[in-house]
Amino acid sequence: MTEVRRSMDMAESPNLAHLVVVTMEEFGDKLKLLNYEQDFCRKLHFKPLTRHYFALPTNPGEQFHYFVNISVWMLKKCGKSLEQPGEADDPNATIATIVDVAKQLSISVDFAPSKLKSGCGVHVCNLLNNIADVSLRATRFNFKRAVIHEQVTQDEVLGDDNNELRISRMDDDILEENAADSDDGLDEGGSFLDFTNKGKQKQKSQSGEVGDVLRPSVDATAWQMEVERVLPHLKVTIRNDHRDWRSHYEQIHQHKDNIERLLTNNKEQLNKLSTDISKTVEKIGSREKYINSQLEHQIEEFRSAQNRFAEERDHYKQGSSTVNELTQQLQQITEELDSVKAQMDEKGTSMTDAGPLVKIKQSLTKLKAECTQMELFIGVVEHTLLAAKLKSKSAIHLRMNASAPDSHFAAL
Repeated sequence: MTEVRRSMDMAESPNLAHLVVVTMEEFGDKLKLLNYEQDFCRKLHFKPLTRHYFALPTNPGEQFHYFVNISVWMLKKCGKSLEQPGEADDPNATIATIVDVAKQLSISVDFAPSKLKSGCGVHVCNLLNNIADVSLRATRFNFKRAVIHEQVTQDEVLGDDNNELRISRMDDDILEENAADSDDGLDEGGSFLDFTNKGKQKQKSQSGEVGDVLRPSVDATAWQMEVERVLPHLKVTIRNDHRDWRSHYEQIHQHKDNIERLLTNNKEQLNKLSTDISKTVEKIGSREKYINSQLEHQIEEFRSAQNRFAEERDHYKQGSSTVNELTQQLQQITEELDSVKAQMDEKGTSMTDAGPLVKIKQSLTKLKAECTQMELFIGVVEHTLLAAKLKSKSAIHLRMNASAPDSHFAAL
């Protein structure tokens, strides 16, 4: 339920989107507990996951392929017999199979399966995290209680301030002894440290051996100034690591104490502020009810006006649709009328044109002249034929007349 509530909060508030990254980091830790690098990455030839792989979109196809394969691998850990999906498989069928098996394992899936196609996001991380929890329970993995080891504090490493004072006092004592030795047995230009007698006595008392005599040529005041200059640099400081959980734990306790201290001081003021806010809210509610009761008649009129406006708008839509239809019909009729007018204009121009009539008259006169000429030709021809006929008849008569006496004389 916490995972579902977290996913709902993340979906409602964009400011909580960082919880996706937190969920992905938890899932990565659980995968390491399941030893996925050996059992999954090496056997199936996958690269290990990055820290925020499924939290941020980078390559949807590659992320979806990795998501379905690692989901099936974890479901196998839970005792389910599934086959590793390939790149050519149907993504809808693969997602449906994973969701059904997850529901069989009592994992809540209260979102559309299509949201898993991207291979990244809130729902993908939550589903993988829930499957990882079930896989850890199936493998009988139990988290052990954390063992807190004692940590050496900075004061123990560096020592207290008393130790520093003690070291400085020892340096002063050594310098005083050296100065006294230099005053007893050495010149002004000699060294200020002389362990000739005291060094031999100390070495004889401790180890019984006589060492060489150390005769440094260093001034006592210069040595003291050099010690004072170098002493602050000899302090060892250990910086706190911001990734150390112990420092975080101490900071949590400090913040808790500060919150409790501030809460005790400001609790009365917060309670007073809460009562004032509640009273103000009650007053606002009562005023709102009073205003609603006073404006109820106007609200009803406004609602009725809205209803009338909706009806008039529907009528307007219907009227506008009819107007559009009639406009289209008028446009068609206008086009037809224009075509008819064009035809009438053509016919009118052809009817009022006198050119063809003049041509007809000219052709008629020409025909009449030709007819008269033909009649004249016909008359001439008839006269010529008649003359030829008469001439032929007279010739026949002459021939007949000429042949008649000859025959008469022959008969005689």
